[in-house]
Amino acid sequence: MTVTDAATGPVETTEARSAALHRADPQLADLLAAEAERRAETVQLLAGENLTGPAVLAALTGPLIDKYAEGYPGRRHHAGCALADAAELLAIDRARELFAAPHANVQPRSGTSAMLAAYAALLRPGDVVLAMSLEHGGHLSCGSRANFSGRWFDFVGYGVRREDGLIDLDQVRELALRYRPKAIVAGSISYPRHPDWAAFREIADETDAYLVAAAAQTTGLIAAGVAPSPVPYADVTVAATHKLLRGPRGGLLLCTAELAERVDRAVFPFSQGGAAMNEVAGKAVALAEASTPAYRAYAHRTVAGARVLAAGLAQAGARPLTGGTDTHLVTADVGPLGVSGAEAERRCAAAGLLLGKCALPYDEAPPSEASGIRLGTGTVTSQGMGEPELAEIAGLIGRLLVDGTNVRVAEGVRQRVRELARAFAGRR
Repeated sequence: MTVTDAATGPVETTEARSAALHRADPQLADLLAAEAERRAETVQLLAGENLTGPAVLAALTGPLIDKYAEGYPGRRHHAGCALADAAELLAIDRARELFAAPHANVQPRSGTSAMLAAYAALLRPGDVVLAMSLEHGGHLSCGSRANFSGRWFDFVGYGVRREDGLIDLDQVRELALRYRPKAIVAGSISYPRHPDWAAFREIADETDAYLVAAAAQTTGLIAAGVAPSPVPYADVTVAATHKLLRGPRGGLLLCTAELAERVDRAVFPFSQGGAAMNEVAGKAVALAEASTPAYRAYAHRTVAGARVLAAGLAQAGARPLTGGTDTHLVTADVGPLGVSGAEAERRCAAAGLLLGKCALPYDEAPPSEASGIRLGTGTVTSQGMGEPELAEIAGLIGRLLVDGTNVRVAEGVRQRVRELARAFAGRR
């Protein structure tokens, strides 16, 4: 890509662009350099983050970054969109092929934006929606009063069984028959097992409801065939192109042919303006990468590492929900170790291990403290860490949670985390 700097004229390389930024805005350039240094010294276990590869980054900074293309291919509201149309059609075709979907919309700017469009396509304000309750792992877009969903629609929450932490499908059916929702949402941000898509479809058919699959967390695993696909069962599947798919920050909608026009209109013009065409181009690259044997191997390693991480946390005295995981997610109760989720997050962050506190089903602790932690193995697997490293990381977390107030223990863990981070920094 060629950009123009007022002082130097055409700029061709990443290094030259960085130098141009330092000249134009040294304050921001320093912040970005500090962020790169922070990443190089920490181990990133946040479930919603991953590394964006060089090919995707090249597309994001390419000439489509400043092309305005309001509308859809062949139906734009601006001139000069022929090549933007070709890029979007490429992304659409790749999404449809990868997920075996009749229709795909690649314009949503995030998973939540995609969920908003899904609701807009299927619902009207005041409609009843059945979704996993926030306390049991539902996303903010599944009924939080702080979110559009909880203000526009009437949500009923289902949950998991207390004894094993698995989704209570009997409860889902009972609630669906009682409330007759217009839509049922299947999916979660912290449930570590695969939803039974066929069972949810059966309940939706029984109650004449739409089925929306909230699959943002596991989009990459579905693409790789490591997780069962909701596409054959759901009316609309809401996906994310960052997280495990390793694409740009953004959303993706997959739906039946019958709903294609409604979904497209719900994205544009109802909930978004012109598409970010550089993001669409980046999504096209990520979708192509996700179709390769190398990506499928990555997805398998991600799940294998998560299972090792869950087993290691259990050995350290924590309690992984459902006894383990089918995905890259690990959700664990740290109460048996005498700490809250918030304290676990603080201790680990101080040592360079980045994870998140997480409210648990039937949790008596306030959400600000919580009793659990949520981790993911997407980033560390992208960096090349495998089962031995994740077993060690589980042990390091256990040491912090058991004896993290001991300065020598905390400093020892921090030093080892820094060594691990440096050893795998920059890998992809």
